Amino acid sequence: MRFFNRSGPVNPEDHYCIPPLGRWNLEEILTLIRDKSYFVLHAPRQSGKTSGLLALRDLLNGGTVGDYRCVYLNVEGGQALREDLDSAMRSILDVLSEQAMGTLQDDFPDRVWGGMLQTVGPGRALGKLLAQWAAADPRPLVLLIDEIDTLIGDTLISVLRQLRASYADRPQGFPQSVVLCGVRDVRDYRIRSGSTNELVLGGSAFNVKAESLRLGDFTREDVFALLGQHTEETGQAFSDEALETVWARTQGQPWLVNALASRTCFPHSQFRDFGRAVEAEDIREAEELLIVNRETHLDQLADKLEEERVRRVVEPLLSGGEEREPTKQDLEYVRDLGLIARDGPLRLANPIYAEVVPRELTCAVQEVLDEDPVWYVEADGALNAEKLLEAFQEFFRENSEHWLKRFDYEEAAPQLLLQAFLQRIVNGGGRIEREYGLGNRRTDLLIVWPQGDRVRKHVIECKLLRKGLEKTMAEGLEQTAGCMDRCGAESGHLVVFDRDEGKKWEEKIFRRRESFEDAEIEVWGM
Repeated sequence: MRFFNRSGPVNPEDHYCIPPLGRWNLEEILTLIRDKSYFVLHAPRQSGKTSGLLALRDLLNGGTVGDYRCVYLNVEGGQALREDLDSAMRSILDVLSEQAMGTLQDDFPDRVWGGMLQTVGPGRALGKLLAQWAAADPRPLVLLIDEIDTLIGDTLISVLRQLRASYADRPQGFPQSVVLCGVRDVRDYRIRSGSTNELVLGGSAFNVKAESLRLGDFTREDVFALLGQHTEETGQAFSDEALETVWARTQGQPWLVNALASRTCFPHSQFRDFGRAVEAEDIREAEELLIVNRETHLDQLADKLEEERVRRVVEPLLSGGEEREPTKQDLEYVRDLGLIARDGPLRLANPIYAEVVPRELTCAVQEVLDEDPVWYVEADGALNAEKLLEAFQEFFRENSEHWLKRFDYEEAAPQLLLQAFLQRIVNGGGRIEREYGLGNRRTDLLIVWPQGDRVRKHVIECKLLRKGLEKTMAEGLEQTAGCMDRCGAESGHLVVFDRDEGKKWEEKIFRRRESFEDAEIEVWGM
């Protein structure tokens, strides 16, 4: 029985999968190779890059698209050796020789690399080996280098410059085509040499790059086709709502799609009921388990939030601020990481990431909040949203000066503190759905609270006060009413954060009941 793959390259015999080369623009890649181009393929982690490279290697070696010799080389082993150039190059050349033997049954690299490293040193050994290897056989040599951006400092500089140095000798005296594959485009390699403290941009160290291609996420059709393979092989169906939920929550991010499906269809128990259809609520439960368990993919994502370049993009998103526009370079970098969407308005890449980011940034605060959910739940099981926000308003007045300093994302601290407070409450039985609006100073929160056979919804709109209270409220009421209408919410709340340190709390704290068209909205000043 096949299963959903959550780690490593796909194997069609073991895994449900979308054909790897079907996700690349294969015609463009083959044209670049035929044109003797050196180029970059990049995509976020666990998106299918390695699977695509291995499939490309097998295609080129199969003889159906030309008479090539193609070798896949993963250089990640050199990362642990950091800037020990001699040891790192020894590791890279050893792996290259193993791949040549395993893929092509060619022992040329294995016979010469040791002596070559000794005679010309680590700064020339790779280039010299590739030159002699390319000249030893009339068939063009193609080199696919994976995890290139894991190399560090002098090691990365040396590899890039050795590839560039003999570029003009291809194809008879050097590889016809070299493909660099990693998370980032080579333009974003900001390398500082350990030996000279020289800052080298990756683009300058590899200025022979012809193109930079990015592997996209699954399409909606890909997601449905992947899940359909499971239905075809086991008989277990996904309801239409479940299929749409997988697509909506992941936006096609390959690891998330596979992880949700795996967690839902193959739970960690011996009992698997393939006769039971997968419903949307099963998908939401699987999502919560992935987040709570800090699965590796999501943990790596959370780790990136500590980088300054990431913070400069994500913080204004969380706060709805507009005073700090991220630079083009920062946006490109964060897009390459897969953290924000590649098209449309600036936003986090998918709703699961939008859930992970604030939870990660508030996890330490949540641990020490001592709120008890029972105080906000009525006897009939309904959530009293007004009582909840009344308690937060009091908490914010008494504690915000202390608590806001705990957030690294200072600009978004009030919104994050509210989300930490709410998360502690809804963990007792509901969930929060989040939407961030860059430039309109808003954060939309939707509390979804099951009550028996009903699902009750409460909208909380957060606004930063910057253009005067009445104008802020006018914008906020319209936005809150619109969100209530879209979600079918029974109550709406507008929270206005005033960060003017010169004002007294008596001026900031208020509560009003306002109307916008047919919507009754509670406004909370803080």
